Amino acid sequence: MASNHPLPAIAGTTLFDGEQAQKGYALNKMCFSFNSADNRAEFQQDEEAYMRKYRLTEPQAAAIRARNVLQLIAAGGNAYYLAKFAGIFGLDMQDIGAQQTGLTKDEFKARLVAAGK
Repeated sequence: MASNHPLPAIAGTTLFDGEQAQKGYALNKMCFSFNSADNRAEFQQDEEAYMRKYRLTEPQAAAIRARNVLQLIAAGGNAYYLAKFAGIFGLDMQDIGAQQTGLTKDEFKARLVAAGK
């Protein structure tokens, strides 16, 4: 049974809830399209036209231009769909984790290894 009580805030974390899902629908739909090599190529050929095609908001488009995952999450992006976007540029989930924590990729990997001990 679902509770009517809001979840507690987690400092530094954007909760992906129904509101964020609605806010990021166009962004996530665009990122999902990157499952297709043809769509990835179309995006790389003209990013601005591709973003207009999906009717991204200006904050979403600005975050895409900046390649800033934290801004994309704040703009409604879902990490699983954003990984498709990051993959176009050869970035993996460890690159994204490093960006989210303000660490270098090597520092982030070391933190993961230490946490697993």
